[in-house]
Amino acid sequence: MERPLWAPHGIDLSVPSVSRIYDYYLGGSHNFEVDREAGRRAIEAFPGLPKIMQANRAFMRRAVRYAVGRGVTQFLDIGSGIPTFGNVHEVARAAAPEARVVYVDHDPVAVAHSRAVLAGDERTAVVAADLRAPHDILAADEVARLLDLRRPVALLLVAVLHFMEDRDEPWKAVAELRDALAPGSLLALTHASTDGGPMKPEEGEEVQGVYRGVGSPLLMRSKGDVAGFFEGFEMVEPGLVPLSAWRPDANDDSPDCAGYAGVGRRP
Repeated sequence: MERPLWAPHGIDLSVPSVSRIYDYYLGGSHNFEVDREAGRRAIEAFPGLPKIMQANRAFMRRAVRYAVGRGVTQFLDIGSGIPTFGNVHEVARAAAPEARVVYVDHDPVAVAHSRAVLAGDERTAVVAADLRAPHDILAADEVARLLDLRRPVALLLVAVLHFMEDRDEPWKAVAELRDALAPGSLLALTHASTDGGPMKPEEGEEVQGVYRGVGSPLLMRSKGDVAGFFEGFEMVEPGLVPLSAWRPDANDDSPDCAGYAGVGRRP
């Protein structure tokens, strides 16, 4: 297989990547055939998947605008993936030109492409790190350079926690990040679920099977389990709700989605 110019050396082109599959769902061009094949299998199991991914991005943009509206102009986006139009720094700066953003991902393609896209932008940075090791994120030079953790930060965990198994202690990881944030900081997250949504449990099982097959287990957690990530935060209205129901825009026609979204504030 010919290696595209944008693909870092050392990447195994025969192994699918969660972030590149996500890029495929969003109609991006930074994915390989092996990613598209996995994505097609998942869509066959549940045809609404691309709409869900678009709804995740739409929530992210609404949450960023909410944060800026509350005076929060520092963003830590973990599991940021491959940059697409309307990324965090673009949305934030439309309202607050001084906004600073640190993107974090463990996928080499996502990191390399993010660095290429953001080259020369002194108010953004990219960190190659994993949510399973929050200390590495907090200790990163890029975080120290761009984010003042003594002031409120918006922590974005969009469509990433459902790729952490319970044995990875995701609640502990979020708590460690929370404890490093100043009062007034925000946590915005989304999480896949089959609770009360359009995705039937058997469809969820099929989608999970595709992700297990590519080495990235996908967990459909209950609303109660997802709510546990907000321990130590005060929920912002309307609380933990289906993805498309969190403060939708007037022209938002997103369908009901298989997942929850919420924003919490650290008191």
